[in-house]
Amino acid sequence: MSSPDLRVRELRIELPAPPAAVGAYQPVTVVGDMLYTSGVLPVWNGELRYAGVVGDDLNVADGAEAARLCVLNLLALLRHHIGSLDAIRQVVQLTGFVRSAPGFGQQPKVLNAASDLLFQVFGERGRHTRTALGTSDLPLGAAVEVSAVFRVFRDLVARPVPSQPVARTAETTAPAG
Repeated sequence: MSSPDLRVRELRIELPAPPAAVGAYQPVTVVGDMLYTSGVLPVWNGELRYAGVVGDDLNVADGAEAARLCVLNLLALLRHHIGSLDAIRQVVQLTGFVRSAPGFGQQPKVLNAASDLLFQVFGERGRHTRTALGTSDLPLGAAVEVSAVFRVFRDLVARPVPSQPVARTAETTAPAG
């Protein structure tokens, strides 16, 4: 099994700063050996690089570059939150939203760039299921938003990863006695 971290260096891929949460959510949550990301936009170090409607303001190639940039942000999030891309056992699922013009039906072509990059970095571990959806609007007017689910090697996770908070009920918060 090859090292995804080494593969990123071999491909001379530069990662942006990991995107911070801009609301009341976590960018990454781990439940057991499954890691879930929130949606990421095509930003580079906080600057939105692809805004507009694919099939109108932007063409399929622009949308594909936006999707690829979203995956670079996912990789940056992973590295930041778990310490190494080598801790990823499998890319399980990719979900992509493409801000689309009416009648535009090439969302899968836009998302191929995201899927291709994951396969380049993770090899066979990068093969995943995918959903490619068209939508009329996305946050900040972004052209694409992507989220993913990964399976991790728990023993390789180098940093504590925020997990789902335990729900409090009246029973668990009531004073003893």
